[in-house]
Amino acid sequence: MAGRNPYIETPEIRRPTRKYRLTVLPENKVIEVDPEQIPEYYDGEPCSLLQILLANDVEIDHACGGVCACSTCHVIVREGLATCNESTDDEEDQLEMARGLTISSRLACQCVPDGSMDVVVEIPAWNINLVSEEH
Repeated sequence: MAGRNPYIETPEIRRPTRKYRLTVLPENKVIEVDPEQIPEYYDGEPCSLLQILLANDVEIDHACGGVCACSTCHVIVREGLATCNESTDDEEDQLEMARGLTISSRLACQCVPDGSMDVVVEIPAWNINLVSEEH
């Protein structure tokens, strides 16, 4: 499954308009995000954390294909949460099933930073896909 889930509310998104830095924990990988270069062929909302992570070879589980139908792409936004779109009720419902839920937990497929400041996200250890599959 990939694309858009027709049964959920579409989040209001402010696409980034300038470059920003995304730091991914625990590996401390720094990604320079250029809004002009974010590919939109990956799973998740346009310019979402999931798209950015996948485009930069960061392994993160996303069992539903990024359509807000599971909680496997759960991330914790450690810095820059205020720059991200608000979560929808549908995202909140899915997050309730996530392990290690925090006040700054988001689904990477739904979370879109606007680029007004740098962002730091943590991928919980249980959400890192340790199996690499060639498709």
